[in-house]
Amino acid sequence: MLKIGYFSKLSRISIRMLRHYDEIGLLKPAEIDPFTGYRYYSEDQLSVANRITALKDMGFGLSDIGEMLLCADDSAQLMQHLLHKQAELVKLQQQTAYRMRLLETAMERLRKDDKTMKYDVTLKTFPERYAATVRMTIPGYEQEGLLWNTLMQETDHMHLIPDDPCYCCAVFHDKEFKETEVDVEVQKTVKGTYPDTEHVVFRTLPEVTVASAICRGSYEQMPEINDAVTRWALDNGYEFDGPMFNIYYVSPHETSDPNEFVTEVCYSVKKK
Repeated sequence: MLKIGYFSKLSRISIRMLRHYDEIGLLKPAEIDPFTGYRYYSEDQLSVANRITALKDMGFGLSDIGEMLLCADDSAQLMQHLLHKQAELVKLQQQTAYRMRLLETAMERLRKDDKTMKYDVTLKTFPERYAATVRMTIPGYEQEGLLWNTLMQETDHMHLIPDDPCYCCAVFHDKEFKETEVDVEVQKTVKGTYPDTEHVVFRTLPEVTVASAICRGSYEQMPEINDAVTRWALDNGYEFDGPMFNIYYVSPHETSDPNEFVTEVCYSVKKK
């Protein structure tokens, strides 16, 4: 029989951890002296200790290791545990590679132009949502208010219930910047169902993944933010997958002070 101190040296597991293994039933001493309370281990328990250490090195938690020790003679069950851990590690490896790429592109952008770091670009997915929509061709981008006025006037009697969260968006359908005759759609997410009107169409919008950044303040920053978002998407291996849109959290409808505007600039993207 081996005293706990000697067993600790041979197994290279600290006494504190051996006591913890005992407490949780993972590796109990072969014998405990009833008078002194000293723990003693048998030599054949060294192989169990080594297996525990090996499984920990693979990334298994102690609860999983306990299950694996119980089925130590069942190779099929052991293989299932190993395959599951392999899948977890592959996913973690992919996530780590993605984060490394984000870091590298952020550093590269910072080296080229420190202004790009003024805007934090993130990737997010908006789920399906139900919205009141108005789509028209208008003289210019500055005439977007015509669409919002139409939406409000034609639905005022319906007492629309805003969704939670409520997204008020302007979608720009043209594939390029246009000086006149621009194709714009406004959307307001709502709860419930409502009948269409002359210009307002109620529909379920599909899930969309976007690269986005928040603009705080006047719309004069929009060109710079658009540039930051598009460069981030291209630098990180994404391609555009639909029209870009703005979400208005604080707009001229809520305040007349441009410094208080809060807008999220969104570009629909997918992995190349």
